[in-house]
Amino acid sequence: MMFFKKSIGVALLGIFTSLQACAEPIENNTSSNPESRPNILLIFTDDAGYADFGFHGSQEIRTPNLDALAEQGMSFRQAYVSDSTCGPSRAGLMTGKYQQRFGYEENNVPGFMSEVSALNGDEMGLPLSEKTMAYYLNEQGYRTGVFGKWHLGNADRYHPLRRGFDEFVGFRGGDRSYFAYDSQQINGDNPLFLDKRLEEGFGNYVEPPYYLTDYLAEKTNEFIERSVEAGEPFFAYLSFNAPHTPMEATEQDLAEFPHLEGNRKIYAAMMLAMDRASGKVLNKLSELGIEDNTIVVFTNDNGGPSDKNASVNRPLSGTKSNYLEGGIRVPFLIKWPGVTSPGTEYEHAVSTLDLLPTFFAAAGGRSATLGELDGVDLKPYILSPDVPGPHPVLFWKKDTRATIRKGDWKLIRFPDRPAELYFISKEDVGEHHNLAKEEEARLNDLYKELFEWELTLERPLWMLKMEYEKYDIDRMDNYR
Repeated sequence: MMFFKKSIGVALLGIFTSLQACAEPIENNTSSNPESRPNILLIFTDDAGYADFGFHGSQEIRTPNLDALAEQGMSFRQAYVSDSTCGPSRAGLMTGKYQQRFGYEENNVPGFMSEVSALNGDEMGLPLSEKTMAYYLNEQGYRTGVFGKWHLGNADRYHPLRRGFDEFVGFRGGDRSYFAYDSQQINGDNPLFLDKRLEEGFGNYVEPPYYLTDYLAEKTNEFIERSVEAGEPFFAYLSFNAPHTPMEATEQDLAEFPHLEGNRKIYAAMMLAMDRASGKVLNKLSELGIEDNTIVVFTNDNGGPSDKNASVNRPLSGTKSNYLEGGIRVPFLIKWPGVTSPGTEYEHAVSTLDLLPTFFAAAGGRSATLGELDGVDLKPYILSPDVPGPHPVLFWKKDTRATIRKGDWKLIRFPDRPAELYFISKEDVGEHHNLAKEEEARLNDLYKELFEWELTLERPLWMLKMEYEKYDIDRMDNYR
């Protein structure tokens, strides 16, 4: 009888220990053997609408290659970015930290600053004290390349080749034409750079011989081919500027949408080109026989700016540049052979902050060497989707505006009205039922917890003119 009780106790302890291991980030013991380390492909789009993907139910915007990726991997239904605008979102992605912790709170770089701004113009950028995911993967023996939009500083000291990347084909700013500039435009309009190795120096300009979205896919494929030939694991960051403005598409792609008009027609054509380009890179993995040893992640930098590019975020309210779900919830897919199962969904909240520690652990790194991050390794959670998710609390902040999501409760603080409180559920994913009056005690508790988090942050390194706050508030109200 005593032996029987002891056996039950040991069994229960084993179950409890297993659940703990699933529910908490764990140290990674992956072998550092290059043959056992997966390649990593991160496809990142710019200003796409949450609803504008076939795998999210769109009947109008066509994304067959990404739909196939969703069928082959896992779709995350509550994936968030760390900010609702391009530059800060990328700062969080690249560092695995809330960007407010190192002063990258305000909008894109460079930009129009107020008189109290400490930094301006080319002084603005991702602080050199911060290490990027490329830096960490480079240390693990990965060949690293970024193809497309950078948007983390124009000055040479912020250049991707000085932030852990081995190769860069793209532009340093926030947007540019999808077609080639002439010689007079290059100096002032975000020229395309072709910088392969740091020792070659910066400023090797090259304009795309055809539509930029397709060209970026070609350059990504060339990088992948060279990495495979060299026998090196690779991290390829394909950072499309599509479908960000300017609204430009090829005549062939526009002809695919005769039933649409205006910006919606151009947007649909730009999305089709982006999906086609993504498909070319995904097909290259299969062609080279490395599909089964490559982690593929697809996601987007923030919600769609519906007033600018005719993107659609429904059923989510809000747009780019605000903290309603339509500004911060994004499409998010992972295909990870041996880890994700085809056609599955993950329901708990995750963040793009999680990609750095996830990639690092997959590359054989030990999480203890990363320092204090806000992201976590997603692999244990993917393998055990029924345990609590990795983020009991998430935060967002820009100046006076700030948001906390704790569990399914979400408080939004505004500069021009009382705070609002929502219970994020299938019944109110659009945030139409403000429960601030009914849940006053909860509102106050969340308000205080948000402020306590803010006390841990650095002051912004630059600040936008307040007139842009009015624009962001109006945009939010127009898309509720």
